[in-house]
Parts: sequence; structure tokens; C-alpha cells
Amino acid sequence: MNDIDFILSELKSISEPGYLQKMTHFGIDISKAFGIRVPNIRKLAKQIGKNQELSLLLWETGFHEARLLATFIGDYKQVDEAQINGWTNDFSSWDICDQACGNLFVKTPYFKPKVFEFAAAQSEFVKRTGFVLMAEAAIHLKKETNETFLSFLPIIEREARDNRNFVKKAINWALRQIGKRNAFLHQHAIETANHILAQNNKKANWVALDALRELNSDAVRSKHGL
Repeated sequence: MNDIDFILSELKSISEPGYLQKMTHFGIDISKAFGIRVPNIRKLAKQIGKNQELSLLLWETGFHEARLLATFIGDYKQVDEAQINGWTNDFSSWDICDQACGNLFVKTPYFKPKVFEFAAAQSEFVKRTGFVLMAEAAIHLKKETNETFLSFLPIIEREARDNRNFVKKAINWALRQIGKRNAFLHQHAIETANHILAQNNKKANWVALDALRELNSDAVRSKHGL
């Protein structure tokens, strides 16, 4: 199943035009979308298996679901810095950004320098990528040191006032996931949230207050023995 035209025809065959409206409701860019539920794209990805060459070809089509499929079948071991840069600059929808980060980018040796680079960018989706990488790392990279995540917290504090929807939600997500990783980082995430509140910036307040609600919840505190 390596023929790009055949794959696109398969995608079209499982599309639901009526689903496009639901995608719009979730803030997904449907300017070049078929309307396919993610579980159905995942099923197709399992049939195809890992295929880096096909992943790159699917990405170049520009179709929303083809790009999602590309993130599922790509081989992170073959992802280089040029691919990360190229795909990140192509992002126009939060779901593709998040899947590319979680399935591929965060597993590469480039993820830490890309956090610092992308989190300082001006473009909304490039900047989002930096913070999604933080969150995905906190969730999935079990061997990553506390020092890595401590180095991310000043960036979160600095950028919390960016009120663009897809940026602030990623900043908030990163802060929450770092704080949920372990008791040590929980304490530092709480401190970071309080530092954000001390900025007295209305745009930044939501990031901190929403994070504090979860980090101070009984579920999170009991998980860390607090």
C-alpha cells in the first residue's frame, strides 16, 4: 500500500462530509479536509505500517487527513531537523501540530533545542509547537531529567501573556503536565503559576489559574502524596 493516489482514494472512501462541521466546532482548519474521524485514520495507518517515505509524500499533498496519517506512519528514527522545521512551518491546525509532536518530534534528539527555538517564535502554530513539545515530553519521556523541565518553566512564565488561543492553551497544557509529572516538579509548577499571577497581566491570568485548579486538585495532590 505505497501508492499515494490509492491512499488518497482510500481516505476519500472513509470520509464523512457531515463530519466537517464537527471538525470546525473543535477549531480544526477544514480548508483542505475530507471529514474523517481520527480512529478511522488510525485504522488505515495500522494497515499501512511505518513508512517514512510514504509519510513524507502524504504530507506534501497538503490534505488535512493525509497529514494526520503521515504523523501516524512516520518513523521518528528517520525524522531529521529539516523535516521538523518544514512541517512546523506548514502547521495550520492544532490537531496536526499535536500529533506530529507526540508521534514523531518529541522522540527525536532535536526536541529540546526546538522547544527553546519554537517557543520564542512569532507564528502562532510554530510557537504552539514549542509548548506542545514540552507537554508531550512531560507525558511520554519517562527518562527525561527534572532539570529539562525546570529549564522550560521560565519560558512558560515569560510567554504566558500570549493570549492567542492556540498558544495559550498549549502553554497551559505544558505547565499542567510538568506539574503532574512528579512531586518535585509539582512544587515548581505551582511556583511558576504564582509568578505568572504576580505579573498582574489579565492575558496571563487564565494560564495560571486554570493550571492551579488542576495542580491543586485532590486527584493530583494525592497522586504525589501531598
